[in-house]
Amino acid sequence: MPRALDRGWDLRLARYRKAPELGPKILFFSGGTALKGFSEVLTDYTHNSIHLVTPFDSGGSSAELRRAFAMPAVGDLRARLLALADDSVTGHPEVAALFSHRLAAQGRDDAAVKAALEQNLQALVTAKHPLLKAIAEPMRSLIQSYIAAFYKHMPKDFNLAGASVGNLILTGGYLIHERSLDPIAFLFGQLIKTRGTVRTTTDANLQLEVLLENGRKIIGQHRFTGKEMAEIDSPIQAIKLSGEADDIDTLDASKVCKETRNLIDSAELIVFPPGSFYSSVIANLLPKGVDRALAKNPSAKVYVPSLGTDLETLGMTLVDQVQVLNAHLSGTLELLSSKRSCIDFLLFDSQLLSVSPQQIETIRDEMGIQVIDLDLAPEDADSHRYDDVKLAEALLGLT
Repeated sequence: MPRALDRGWDLRLARYRKAPELGPKILFFSGGTALKGFSEVLTDYTHNSIHLVTPFDSGGSSAELRRAFAMPAVGDLRARLLALADDSVTGHPEVAALFSHRLAAQGRDDAAVKAALEQNLQALVTAKHPLLKAIAEPMRSLIQSYIAAFYKHMPKDFNLAGASVGNLILTGGYLIHERSLDPIAFLFGQLIKTRGTVRTTTDANLQLEVLLENGRKIIGQHRFTGKEMAEIDSPIQAIKLSGEADDIDTLDASKVCKETRNLIDSAELIVFPPGSFYSSVIANLLPKGVDRALAKNPSAKVYVPSLGTDLETLGMTLVDQVQVLNAHLSGTLELLSSKRSCIDFLLFDSQLLSVSPQQIETIRDEMGIQVIDLDLAPEDADSHRYDDVKLAEALLGLT
């Protein structure tokens, strides 16, 4: 058991709860939805967490924005920013309410529905929508300018059904800021008083491509996660980024910026949390420069495996997952020998995730990873997720 979890744990947690604005910089590599509840809990302990999320979603409303504007996905970015938002009276809950709103219209006639959706959007563009009118100046005008920028460039055939207003605002900001996500992500966070830092690993317009063991290639995240469709009929053998350019140009296009490298360098603990293994965790390690930035940071690295069914880990054991994660962290994409593990801790609950003693021995003795088996079970006996508070406190105990 690490020192952090057997001495002074309660005192450290009490200190974090008392002054979360002084809390530790814990870095999470993840997608947008898996850590929603956890992120809300985390803000009780630290306002300095760092979240690098994937911009490669190719389904849902993100697909429509990507089709129309040849841009990275912003849905996961918006979701994590909102999860960390200060929704108290000291924050700006009215701004968060607007960013959370989705455009909707009822009716069976397609033309009437389309007209109603466009009318809703026009109300936002002209600042007549009640959610926008509820926001005080000068924030109202600033937000309105981003919505107007989106509307100005919106194709005539754009489908507004179910569109997230937050995504439209992020898109407008992306276009205004010369197709860069970082400036609008920063401003978005300031507007809703996000208690933490959220960025995408890259703002390049790229797709995820997986190669299955049976030789099939699948391009597009939504096609292999199993959330919208399940095309995986064989274990995933490899994953990479793909785009219009050839492989070398694509990798250069994905190169992480200096600000992202600085965020990685500043982290006091690096966490690979629960989430879809390839599309949420491994995908964040694909942009060029992430592995080198992680290698420069000596802080501890923790892997928290997912619970329940993840179609992306079809045919994989926990040992396989650790080996693949290690391979991507090393930048070699080769399965590493035990003594070259880049991961320091494996954190899980053996009552929720059944792992054979042989696998634990391999991870602990051959790979040299310290295994932390703690009670992380939720009170409602849901065996498909960890308790958010217990998981947050376990990770904070490692800082």
